[in-house]
Amino acid sequence: MEIKRLHVGKRLSETAIHNGTVYLAGQIAEDTSQDIVGQTREVLGHVDRLLQEAGSDKTRILSAQIYIATMADFPGMNSVWDEWVAQGHTPPRATVEAKLANPACLVEVVIVAAQA
Repeated sequence: MEIKRLHVGKRLSETAIHNGTVYLAGQIAEDTSQDIVGQTREVLGHVDRLLQEAGSDKTRILSAQIYIATMADFPGMNSVWDEWVAQGHTPPRATVEAKLANPACLVEVVIVAAQA
């Protein structure tokens, strides 16, 4: 089975596709001056773009892992997630507090989805 990789870099690929399953690397905000609401919106925009490019969308998400720098930001992150997620297609999800590699990043989202 072929493995297709998109946006391949020295350290990681943004997307890997295998056997009809799309795996996204952890998505973070580029504009880290934003608060949790702004960063979460930006990150979910990256998710939308990468899924579309891989022949999928948010209704086909199989699992989501969300890492936030502090649980104090949980309500703000959830407010954006709840507006974004496709009702009736809410995926299994885990959200944990984690020390992220870049201290300016408040949220990182990892997605696995099925291709359309």
